[in-house]
Amino acid sequence: MGKIINGKEVALKVKEDIKNFISNRKEKDLKIPKIASILVGNDGGSIYYMASQEKVAVSLGAGFLKVTLPETSKNEDVISEIHKLNEDKDVQGIILQLPLPSNFDEKKIIKEISPSKDIDCLTFESQGKLYMGEPKFLPCTPNSVVTLIKSLNVDIVGKNVVVLGRSNIVGKPVAQLLLNENATVTICHSKTKNLREVCRVADILVVAIGRPKFIDETYVNEDAIVIDVGTSSFEGKITGDVDFDKVIDKCKLLTPVPGGVGALTTTLLIKNACEALEQNEY
Repeated sequence: MGKIINGKEVALKVKEDIKNFISNRKEKDLKIPKIASILVGNDGGSIYYMASQEKVAVSLGAGFLKVTLPETSKNEDVISEIHKLNEDKDVQGIILQLPLPSNFDEKKIIKEISPSKDIDCLTFESQGKLYMGEPKFLPCTPNSVVTLIKSLNVDIVGKNVVVLGRSNIVGKPVAQLLLNENATVTICHSKTKNLREVCRVADILVVAIGRPKFIDETYVNEDAIVIDVGTSSFEGKITGDVDFDKVIDKCKLLTPVPGGVGALTTTLLIKNACEALEQNEY
């Protein structure tokens, strides 16, 4: 039977560091990190993630501001909120919940986020620096994936890694971070031929496609480490892209949803806000 990779346990050490950082600043009467999270519409996965952000931020002593806009809003409405947050000296980090509803111009909106507050590495400038090897912040979800793999004391060098998904939020940046660790990376997507066969030979399989329970036991081998990045609302529950009950008995190690990648991602988001505060001290 496979072993569960507990993202909550991995997050504990990072949380302690954040708590100490914020506590020390409070003792010195210094500004504490504050995150503004923007939600447009009512996507189930985004609502879940935003609630998790607030819960973790508050528990660690950080500030948290929720900005919610209806799906009937316009691009200019979202951009106006971003501009306000860019100018707000009490806000160190801005995160935009993605994907946006289909009637919004995602790229147009993202580029309005100030790179100095882009704690999830979404803007062109932030992503460009990431691929040039000089990131201001590491993107939280991809960084969570790599951090979880490293927590297993696995030597990533030379490993055959298959990333299923090519989004700018997870697929591409996680592939880049794993390349930086000298893994051999294959990116698969909806047009990939013989997908099962490609996935089945992976030492490490990272799944980020937003299709609940898409990956079953036929996609993995007995020695595979499977990292499930999916968070979809399915039959009233948050569900990953991997069919957990079918895959856990086949693979070597597997992240659950919830309690896996997402549990650490939110913590790393707060960590980036702490770093932004230090970098942008007014």
